[in-house]
Amino acid sequence: MTFQPGCILVTGGAGFIGSNFIRWVLRRDSSVRVVNFDLLTYAGNLESLEDVAEKHGPRGDGRYRFVQGDIRDLDGVTQALGGANCVVHMAAESHVDRSIMGPAVFVDTNVRGTLTLLEGCRADLATQARPFRFLQVSTDEVYGALGPSDPGFTETTPLAPNSPYSASKAGADLLVRSYSETFDFPAIITRCSNNY
Repeated sequence: MTFQPGCILVTGGAGFIGSNFIRWVLRRDSSVRVVNFDLLTYAGNLESLEDVAEKHGPRGDGRYRFVQGDIRDLDGVTQALGGANCVVHMAAESHVDRSIMGPAVFVDTNVRGTLTLLEGCRADLATQARPFRFLQVSTDEVYGALGPSDPGFTETTPLAPNSPYSASKAGADLLVRSYSETFDFPAIITRCSNNY
């Protein structure tokens, strides 16, 4: 599928933060198109986007499309990209307790999935040069933990993940950084604190 300029691919867009981001961006810019690429695991809920699908989906103004897919699937990623100008990468396994009980799926999704997404973007950009940006949505948990009297984290704080979840996110961040440095890949990494 191919989209006009101004298309954003949001991975993990059926999650709490992703669905709110999609709603916000569609409201903010009437020319933008959004592709929501989500596997719909336990954390994804399309019901939270029913109003968006009705107003902006195929029966509305056509600016929103949902594609069920896995970021570890290169063919699916390639098809979903379709000339997007921006990828907002939110798809991740993100529950610390689950990462302690089963770390492998966190490494597989968060690290290998991010690698697959990066490779898909690089291949897509090689066939169709255009303005593009990749936003890696990470977590402040990659910095470790703060004690009561410790100063806050900054962008120069060393990475010190304390759980398989935060280690997998740190690994994904380092991949994104390496693509930026090695391939001049246009990427930004954000590390927000927990959202409520």
